Amino acid sequence: MKSNGKNHIKIAILDLYEGQPNQGMRCIRDIIKSYGETHGINIEWKEFEVRNELNVPDTSFDVYISSGGPGIPLDSEGSEWERKYFNWLDSIEAWNNDAAKPHKKFVFFICHSFQLVCRQIGLAKVSKRKSTAFGVFPIHLLHSGRTEPVFDGLQDPFYVVDSRDYQVISPDPVRMKELGAKMLCIEKDRPHVPLERAVMAIRFNEYMIGTQFHPEADAVGMSMYLQREDKKQSVIENHGEAKWASMIEQLNDPDKILWTYAHILPNFLSQAIEQFQLVEA
Repeated sequence: MKSNGKNHIKIAILDLYEGQPNQGMRCIRDIIKSYGETHGINIEWKEFEVRNELNVPDTSFDVYISSGGPGIPLDSEGSEWERKYFNWLDSIEAWNNDAAKPHKKFVFFICHSFQLVCRQIGLAKVSKRKSTAFGVFPIHLLHSGRTEPVFDGLQDPFYVVDSRDYQVISPDPVRMKELGAKMLCIEKDRPHVPLERAVMAIRFNEYMIGTQFHPEADAVGMSMYLQREDKKQSVIENHGEAKWASMIEQLNDPDKILWTYAHILPNFLSQAIEQFQLVEA
């Protein structure tokens, strides 16, 4: 990563957790802070509580990261916070479509945000899963995923933290082509299970990408969190002791979540910052 060019980056984090306790926001902050320190870039960030405070950023930021969150991604349709959220997204798309504006705005959508966007733009079906996806799972790259810069350095399959009751499936090929969107990866392929595989990541356009999993998941922090007695008992009660033990083992595997954490969001930040440097060179 070059250090010349734009050396001050403003990032907006859209918090969709509705005030509920979570690890996601901490993990996003840690990745941003670490990235700035590693690459010698002054990164300023601000958080916007979308669902309770109806707070969204303006277009003065360079990069936007929209978090995961609780609840049903179908029930909030038509709500005031969703109206503000999608007005914000429209403003970013208008900016990026303006040829007079050379610095484009990069956006990353995580889990709940990813599901909302897929539903809103009619790109795919959002439906309830037969059972909750919770744990560490392999993800398989599709053809477009193998050349996706944000996935640079990942193996096939790579491993992710997944925690959701809903899923994005049945992408509309006509709408995908119309928008220039590309499917990047799908959940674990199980030919013996007669269920459609969920789409786990989509490149929406040149500047916007999203994942149904949690690329921000910090293996070390999450391992410590899951070993807290209250959280351990909660996982065991809901998913069984074998699931809890499996998660602890896989979180500590350097080739799994540690690897994903070190690549996806840092690659996304690199892609955005390199664009700024090219414009200003």
